[in-house]
Amino acid sequence: MTFFDEIKTYVGFADADADALAALRPLVSPRFASFSEHFYEVILRHPRAAAAITGGDAQVDRLKQSLVTWMETGLAGPHDEAFYERRERIGRMHVAIGLPQEFMFTAMNVVRLDFQHALDELAAPDARATRDAIDKLFDLELAIMLRHYQRDSEAKLVQRERNVLADRFIAMQTLTAGLAHEVRNPLNAANLQLELLERRLRRAVDDDRLLEPARLVHHEIQRLTQLLNEFLDFARPAELVANDHDLVAIARHVIELERPIADARGVTVELHVTADRVLAWIDPTRIGQILINLIENALEAVGTGGRVELRIAGAIGGGVVLTVADNGGGIPPDVLARIYEPFFSTKEGGTGLGMAIVHSLVELHGGTIDVTTGPTGTEVTVRVPPAPST
Repeated sequence: MTFFDEIKTYVGFADADADALAALRPLVSPRFASFSEHFYEVILRHPRAAAAITGGDAQVDRLKQSLVTWMETGLAGPHDEAFYERRERIGRMHVAIGLPQEFMFTAMNVVRLDFQHALDELAAPDARATRDAIDKLFDLELAIMLRHYQRDSEAKLVQRERNVLADRFIAMQTLTAGLAHEVRNPLNAANLQLELLERRLRRAVDDDRLLEPARLVHHEIQRLTQLLNEFLDFARPAELVANDHDLVAIARHVIELERPIADARGVTVELHVTADRVLAWIDPTRIGQILINLIENALEAVGTGGRVELRIAGAIGGGVVLTVADNGGGIPPDVLARIYEPFFSTKEGGTGLGMAIVHSLVELHGGTIDVTTGPTGTEVTVRVPPAPST
């Protein structure tokens, strides 16, 4: 059921209402010009409502004629999806010009009352049914227009959250870069001195037991170096080396890298594509890094016998879509709210930088990332720009 079908059902708008409106149209249409004059007379008396009209008298004249057309088509119908799409454009326009949404109700009521007064004066047949039909129509009109205000509010909220997250990322990246710089120099020095110590021990004695502690320290230094590199990946993501690249080829390569881990855990990994080649404007190394992180997270989320899917679809809504899906137990709400937060991790020994780095690299591509999760699994969807040639 479409949104329009749903609200028509909710207000009880039926064929009988459409017939009543069509019968009313020839009776009341001669009054539409006066309705329109009254409507804009009221609008222009209210400074905040009038502020949305910036084109002077010429714009007001155009708007008056548009209102007459709106009333004509509202009564004439048909009240189908094409009607909804036309009304939807009006809703988008009101949002775009910044008309405060409270005036949607008050302005609609001005027209509604004019219709009701006209019905009283015309003594139209079956006036009660006609009045009900008009009320239902106006309720539909309000629902359509207010939907765009809701969408606009949601979009602004999402953008505000992204801005907060971006500011937090910048602060954490600055801190991490400084910390990594301070740690790297003594770590490199310690590694060089350890190698020198190992060589001297080998020359001085022939006893592996004396070298074992040095090997252990060397291993820990390597682990710290790897951790430091991960910090630097988050703190200073490299500039993209982007060009036309085939996402399918990159995905196949990543799956082959991850397959031994999946096989060891008894997890099935599958690739689903809509075409043999899907071109996008990307940095292949960075996209590979994104996919590795997402697939490894999915592998950890499922148990033996679990399934992980990597899906790639061609240009959808102006972008290429990559989806990593698993059939694990989902992400708890409290964890989902912090999924991109640097240094937050539920894994023992985890750095909490995996998804932060993924988010940073997706943003670097000019893409978006969304997570859908529930008891039956999780889907992470990444959208990146298509190749300019596609």
